Amino acid sequence: MNSLVFPGQGSQFPGMGKDIYDSSSDIKKLMDSANEILGFDILDIMFHGTKEQLVQTNVTQPAIFIYSVAISKTINNSNINMVAGHSLGEFSALVNNGVLTFENGLKLVYQRALAMQEACEKNPSTMAAILGLSDQVVEDICKEISKPDYIVVPANYNCPGQLVISGHVEAVQEACEKLKEAGAKRALVIPVGGAFHSPLMKPAQDQLEKAINNTTFSSPTIPIYQNTTNTSVTKVEEIKENLIQQLTSPVNWTKLVNQMILDGCLTFKETGPGKVLQGLIKKINNSVEVNSL
Repeated sequence: MNSLVFPGQGSQFPGMGKDIYDSSSDIKKLMDSANEILGFDILDIMFHGTKEQLVQTNVTQPAIFIYSVAISKTINNSNINMVAGHSLGEFSALVNNGVLTFENGLKLVYQRALAMQEACEKNPSTMAAILGLSDQVVEDICKEISKPDYIVVPANYNCPGQLVISGHVEAVQEACEKLKEAGAKRALVIPVGGAFHSPLMKPAQDQLEKAINNTTFSSPTIPIYQNTTNTSVTKVEEIKENLIQQLTSPVNWTKLVNQMILDGCLTFKETGPGKVLQGLIKKINNSVEVNSL
């Protein structure tokens, strides 16, 4: 069985999408519609903007979504049996399997980005990459440090030995020091706007829930494996609830990929900018075939 997997925030790069845009009139028309939907020239930022412009959450998330959906249109999907996306990538996956239209998906992604940015401004927060420790050790140290007004939690279970934590700036910094003492090969704060996939995203989750409940979702043509459940999902109401919960819950990418493999997936195609997911999947299970569009 074959799958498409869609990347999340962090895979953007200057000039992204220009080659796809020029590849066919249908894709050009699709990407041009993004400017009308959003009300500003995001394609100009994607094609000609600086790295600094592209890292702004309100630009990054819709830009990656546009790129990912556009490139998925360049292949025949008839032999694709399942889809998945890392965080933001779930929205791209849901366009590919027919649950969301491009327009509705882009509107949700933009609303999500604005809500997350607003939540970040209310609560100064950050994330950190932890390498070389077991999940249990990271979980235990986060639990030991975390308090209601001093939060640090596991956020992204990317692959064995690679976990991202998320929370208040001081709590994340303290966790990094303790994790280094516990033997982490690396515990480094990463340059992101805030504490994604943590309880600090609750204000954004409330806004996203309203937007999702006001958006038309259709039945999927093929299953999606979602970050919060790590299982094959085909029921629309379950898909919606998982999307809502994702903002404050960890991305269980390791379990998700392992479940896809257990369910028969032998080939993963990364469908979007960058090659981050290919590397993670190979570290999870190096016996499967991994490539990109």
